[in-house]
Amino acid sequence: MQENFSLKPYNTFGVEAKAQYFTEINSLEELKEAIIFSKKHSLKVLFLGGGSNILLTKDFEGLAVKINLKGISEEVVNENEVLITAKAGENWHEFVMFCLKKNYGGLENLSLIPGNVGTSPMQNIGAYGTEIKDVFVSCKVLDLDQLDVKTFDLQDCRFGYRDSVFKQEGKGKYVILEVTFKLTTHKHHLKTEYGAIQSELEREGIENPTIQDISRAVIHIRQSKLPDPKEIGNAGSFFKNPTIPSTQFEELKQKFENIQGYPNGDGVKVPAGWLIEQCGWKGKQIGNAASHKLQSLVIINATGNASGKEIFDFSGEIILSVKEKFGIELEREVNII
Repeated sequence: MQENFSLKPYNTFGVEAKAQYFTEINSLEELKEAIIFSKKHSLKVLFLGGGSNILLTKDFEGLAVKINLKGISEEVVNENEVLITAKAGENWHEFVMFCLKKNYGGLENLSLIPGNVGTSPMQNIGAYGTEIKDVFVSCKVLDLDQLDVKTFDLQDCRFGYRDSVFKQEGKGKYVILEVTFKLTTHKHHLKTEYGAIQSELEREGIENPTIQDISRAVIHIRQSKLPDPKEIGNAGSFFKNPTIPSTQFEELKQKFENIQGYPNGDGVKVPAGWLIEQCGWKGKQIGNAASHKLQSLVIINATGNASGKEIFDFSGEIILSVKEKFGIELEREVNII
């Protein structure tokens, strides 16, 4: 247990913020001890995975717990399906690469997403036509009140777009210990119609892609559009893509002919990046914070010296301008601390 501990290396924005207390845990027993310590001293708890989906706007008055649970196990279901379970502290992209080396299909479109396995169900992370819920079986969690382990299945998690029970009524009540996915072993269902995957495959001259080909295409696309957090501080997509009523979309189309939209249930999903770009934010910098020059949906710590509050305020200016121009209120995807 360390005091007055810098969390700068533990958030991908690279902002400076200190935790009153900090500890790293490598087992369930250590995690329980940390929770007991927090209760004894009436401390709030912040659980840290890969630090890729948080913005620290101030020092954390409480106990920050870095989850380092590691391990991957497998269980054959039938000739074409396998259950694979990864502990919460496993790096997400390395886990995807592990599955691809074994020719396990289902996660290839989620290559190069930053963060750890344990936080993937919280956000129902998704990219290029695939979401966690498509391959999710269950996860084990620690009930922070009772200090016992519970299992949540697909229905229990109530996944939505970048949403789950862990961000709603379950927020602050559980910490995810491990996640189990059902993947295919040879009859893979390929998703190549999203984003630029198909054109990337064509550029490579690949007509009959494997799951490994799709993964490489996704990685190339992401690297060409998104900044590497190791090089410049960011948390990936900062805003959710909003879904608006069809009537509102039609009204906007009368005014903005080039507006993009995709059917989503009863409404239309509008790319947040497009809205932001139309408001002139792409590549724009104010102080130490900026919208990325290639992808306006990504806010960056442009100088490396931005505070969390500075980045938060910058995102607020974007929200305001999009609301004024389009009547659409963007929602932050990143967890604000």
